[in-house]
Amino acid sequence: MGALCTFGTEGLNFSKRFPGIKPVLMTLQSNFQLPIYRDYIMAHGIVSVSKASCEYVLNSGPGNSIAIVVGGAQESLSSKPGTLDLTLKKRLGFIKLALVNGASLVPTLAFGENELYEVYVVPKKSKTYQVQQLLKRVCGFTLPMFNGRGIFNYGIGFLPRRKPVFIVIGKPIHVEKVEGSPTLEQLKELQNKYIDEVMDIWERYKDQYAPGRTRELQIIE
Repeated sequence: MGALCTFGTEGLNFSKRFPGIKPVLMTLQSNFQLPIYRDYIMAHGIVSVSKASCEYVLNSGPGNSIAIVVGGAQESLSSKPGTLDLTLKKRLGFIKLALVNGASLVPTLAFGENELYEVYVVPKKSKTYQVQQLLKRVCGFTLPMFNGRGIFNYGIGFLPRRKPVFIVIGKPIHVEKVEGSPTLEQLKELQNKYIDEVMDIWERYKDQYAPGRTRELQIIE
């Protein structure tokens, strides 16, 4: 929700706040196979998160940037209200993309997204979790067990609840372009810098934008 409003629309006046920067929100290729939904996301300028698409945008001229929801489907399974668990430890693809193309990394954190739905986190050994993982491997996305609100009621439904979402865009991490394939050491070093900046955003704004949290931010797989 936060990524779409911030990078797929002008709802937050992005072009005025960051003049000269043209963000393109990326999503799974499988989303473009769904009729109607495909047209909806294309109308917002959203494109495939494939390596070819990412590099095409990054090399299309100054100011062109890409926005990637790094945690993706796996992170959605742990999006419980009152918490913020980010799937980052094993995510190196976007780090490599930045190093190969010399693109700055700009950490962005959405406060309040997990309050929009009640997500039921199932045990990892349960059959439900196994089905969710199978769906993720086959289709690229998965379906958490969730509940929101309806059109005429506030207790059950598929619509997001009326809760505020605060988007904080952090300081850019400038990246020097590397020739050839980056080493694991280079990837890990840049990943640690990125995680440190994310944690800094959390520490600075958690009391303002997450006062009802039940625990602190956690960096998971």
